[in-house]
Amino acid sequence: MLGVLRRKVISSASSTSCVRKYLHTVRPVVSKSRISSAAVEEISILTRQCGHVRNFNQLVLPGCSSNLRPESGAVTNLSSSSILSNWSRPFCANSGDTVDAVVPYMGESISDGTLAKFLKNVGDRVEVDEPIAQIETDKVTIDVTSPEAGVIQKFVVKEGDTVEPGNKVAVISKSGEGVEHAAPSEKPSEKVAPPAEDKKEEKAKPQVETTPVKEKPKESPPPPPKRSPTELQLPPKERERRVPMTRLRKRVATRLKDSQNTFALLTTFNEVDMTNLMKLRSDYKDTFVEKHGVKLGFMSGFVKAAVSALQNQPIVNAVIDGDDIIYRDYIDISIAVGTPKGLVVPVIRNAEQMNFAEIEKTINTLAKKANDGSISIDEMAGGSFTISNGGVYGSLLSTPIINPPQSAILGMHSIVSRPMVVGGNIVPRPMMYIALTYDHRLIDGREAVFFLRRIKDVVEDPRRLLLDV
Repeated sequence: MLGVLRRKVISSASSTSCVRKYLHTVRPVVSKSRISSAAVEEISILTRQCGHVRNFNQLVLPGCSSNLRPESGAVTNLSSSSILSNWSRPFCANSGDTVDAVVPYMGESISDGTLAKFLKNVGDRVEVDEPIAQIETDKVTIDVTSPEAGVIQKFVVKEGDTVEPGNKVAVISKSGEGVEHAAPSEKPSEKVAPPAEDKKEEKAKPQVETTPVKEKPKESPPPPPKRSPTELQLPPKERERRVPMTRLRKRVATRLKDSQNTFALLTTFNEVDMTNLMKLRSDYKDTFVEKHGVKLGFMSGFVKAAVSALQNQPIVNAVIDGDDIIYRDYIDISIAVGTPKGLVVPVIRNAEQMNFAEIEKTINTLAKKANDGSISIDEMAGGSFTISNGGVYGSLLSTPIINPPQSAILGMHSIVSRPMVVGGNIVPRPMMYIALTYDHRLIDGREAVFFLRRIKDVVEDPRRLLLDV
């Protein structure tokens, strides 16, 4: 019977009518003992579901005396403010004045990270979604943000600790009460205390060390060890600093070493005359900026040349997977970007469908995010071919290492004016060395050389892209 009444109460729209229906249904011969057990339990359920009920202890059940309060005290307890306050509490993991700032989700392939540094101090005011700490992972740097506006009460972890998604990092007080201001004041006291102790020790030392001081002249110092002229003299340890590697640096080191251990690396070289591409850039750089809002650089020309070469030599865009070869029908070109925290490789998606302006805009956006540390994992995942421009740092020649799981990488270098023979005459030309490192297990020398020749032809004569020749 109680189950039927409960279903009726839940389905009813009006909470007051729910209570009335239930009370009129109770038989007049209900005893007080039954009211104190089953009925009271049912009334508790009703009041939870009917939030608009007020003064419930004033209702009188038919067939029972109105003096229920001294009999069992159940109805009195139901109308107490303590129960109503418990029912009115919001369902939230953080109750009261404080909230917890926790480590966010960091990606499918990232299970933990290192808390690099705190961006705020205890007692600082923070707003909603304001970063309070940075976490370094194997790939990117992630911010821990404040879930509510308030004052940082305390930090739960320390810099350098390993944290996982969901770990509590800081406690934030919404009202600013209960902030542990004692922690900063303790540090000065600790710093002031040692000098006082040192003074006491200094006063005590002359009394204790009076006898040894007199004996010192009697003891001759040991002679310095004689060093042979050919003996190597190492610098003292005090002139060395030991700094732990960042997670990003360790990840890059591991991947590069795995690349050397897995691939049969071989590098082939060529040189490119940059005269025509530099003239194209000089003639249209102002018009390009006015229309597209970005500068015209050399990188977009090399990306378009790499797309053309990958389409002519699809094996360079492929990869070995076990006993199979995976040919990719798309071209996602990774651009190696050096940042203060390490090397990151953002990806230009579907580069074969982009023009010069779209490539330049994408490169600028990804480079800014990489330097700011705001680049996401999705923006670095994948990639079928990599371009590394060491020329921006002045590199003349290098042998780049493949970025797994790709099969080749193109290295660009600095532009140097060198004497070249053109039409039987020796003339100065802006020349650049280019290098292609490839996996010799998959790519033969013939395909690698043809690949570089295609890049050379397109860069030296960009009109080939227009005519597709």
